[in-house]
Amino acid sequence: MLCCEHIRAGYPGREVLRDVSLTVAPGESVALLGHNGSGKTTLLRVLAGQLAPDAGRVLLEGREPAALSPRERARRIAVVPQRAEFFPSQIVRDMVLLGRYAHLGWWGVYAAHDYEAADQALASAGARELAQRRMGELSGGEVQRVMLARALAQESRLLLLDELAAALDWARVVELFDLLEQRRRAGMAIVMAVHDCSLAAQYATRLVGIKQGRVLFDGPPETVFTEENLGALYDLSLCVFAHPRNGLPQALPACPHGPHHADRETLPDPHPLPGAADGRLLSAGDAPRG
Repeated sequence: MLCCEHIRAGYPGREVLRDVSLTVAPGESVALLGHNGSGKTTLLRVLAGQLAPDAGRVLLEGREPAALSPRERARRIAVVPQRAEFFPSQIVRDMVLLGRYAHLGWWGVYAAHDYEAADQALASAGARELAQRRMGELSGGEVQRVMLARALAQESRLLLLDELAAALDWARVVELFDLLEQRRRAGMAIVMAVHDCSLAAQYATRLVGIKQGRVLFDGPPETVFTEENLGALYDLSLCVFAHPRNGLPQALPACPHGPHHADRETLPDPHPLPGAADGRLLSAGDAPRG
């Protein structure tokens, strides 16, 4: 579905991506990991056709995203940015309806099925109760849910997410990432920049580590989520262990500091965090992720 080859890209006077290659197939969820400023957002912008690469090329179903018209691109790619832009007075439902732009007819008038798609997207993103609120009245987490609803309303096959979980509480993280997992299983391709590497390991089918604009590793969590790889990626000593419920890898700093850690005896946790066997964090389940 999506292929980028030997991408070099950046901004005036500053190169960010250096020889990045990546492929994404339908039904894959690819998490981009790395330091702030490593190039994750820049790569998403290149994949979306919002930033032209200085070298290399991106192909989406055989065509370059930047060469598509805005409407054609919106039919194929939906984007949830890290920082949403909106008018504070805009009604939430109207914001989500903008996701139907690519599907409007010649007269540019919303039909009944457009309103139904917007309402369904709001419900899926857990934002139905926000429909008549103004964007300027929402919290950061609520804005993220609305922007995800707008992206879902586009009904695109490729979804690009830039730090969706950044402003969300744990309950909403589980709810929305479970939703993304459902869409992935239905054939959607997802590429997401994720700050929390343990969260990424629970949900992504592939992890791509980016450091200083280069791909450091690329593969399934069970293979690449190692102390060596993560230590090299974050310049930090980490301890990798299996999730107690589903066996997928998790990570914590190897040597936390502070007086409450000093001389503490290591004991089994009598109340381990629950998890899901289908790759979902903090949810119950029995079937392994597939």
